[in-house]
Amino acid sequence: MARPLRFQYPGALYHVMARGDGGKPVFVTDDDRLVFLSRLGETCASCGWRVHAWVLMGNHFHLLIETPLPNLVAGMKWLLGTFSQGWNRARQRQGHVFQGRYKSVPLNGSDADTCYFRIVADYIHLNPARAGLAGGRAGKLAGYRWSSLLSYAGGKAPPWLEMERVLNSFELAKDGRGRRAYVAWLEARASNDGGNIDPVAQEALRRGWYLGEETFRDRLLSLVDKAKGIRTRVSRKAAGLEKDYSEKDAEQIIRRCGPELGMPLGEKDLGHLRKGDQRKALIAALIRWRTAASTEWIAKRLHMGHPGSVSRQVGIVKKDRKLRKKLHDLDKMFYCGD
Repeated sequence: MARPLRFQYPGALYHVMARGDGGKPVFVTDDDRLVFLSRLGETCASCGWRVHAWVLMGNHFHLLIETPLPNLVAGMKWLLGTFSQGWNRARQRQGHVFQGRYKSVPLNGSDADTCYFRIVADYIHLNPARAGLAGGRAGKLAGYRWSSLLSYAGGKAPPWLEMERVLNSFELAKDGRGRRAYVAWLEARASNDGGNIDPVAQEALRRGWYLGEETFRDRLLSLVDKAKGIRTRVSRKAAGLEKDYSEKDAEQIIRRCGPELGMPLGEKDLGHLRKGDQRKALIAALIRWRTAASTEWIAKRLHMGHPGSVSRQVGIVKKDRKLRKKLHDLDKMFYCGD
């Protein structure tokens, strides 16, 4: 299966995330976290990156980064490579530290369209609240040590963290007043709704391969065509690429979650299972929730019969309280507990 494209261009913004191999903890000790941040600082210094928001959780991390030069791939290769080597060396082990490839979603960061920039910044900073580690009854969200929000609250930041762009996106003063207002906004969200993201923002984050309006999507697609030296109608190319990304994301869900549910992955074995097998229904529901893959694709890939059967099975999962809990547990496992 072909790897998803990495969009690289001057001034690009990305939501970058990676989780531990098999969902296992990566940041086990404070030393692990300090080393990662040190490596991140070194990467920013050598690549010219600017970090606008970051958070380290137990088994994953999230970054909102800006690359003035088109060097995301080179920088991430060095960052994850050097950190993983040190992590393994400290534990006298070998093998992967992170699961598969890191995910990088380009987002529109123009001054005329700051919506998606705000969504990602808030999403990252509210991660500890959604995990029940900070915010509300768990204490101050800004009290979580391993997040850039601590710098926003205190005003002290490493040279690679740039806070002004987040404040500017909220039309806040670029000083202590603005920082305090931004932190207060997040503290209220963490306390009142546990840091949950509103449905519109959730839908945007789950879109898959980009965050922005259609004009931004078209810009990304033009980069693909330019790299290939071809001219393609944007509408047709967009439909093809979005379909391609959705199905690749869906395939990853099947490959990762199938074994967790004890479900075989082979075409023949899947065909021997009932079309309405509960494991198929759970995975179908997660695919529908997290990707734009069609019911036709799901029905064929999971051997669930008619596409209408997929919709019915997904509906059953959503209505059943126990199945719904299993779905959320599965989602939490696969998507870094976000």
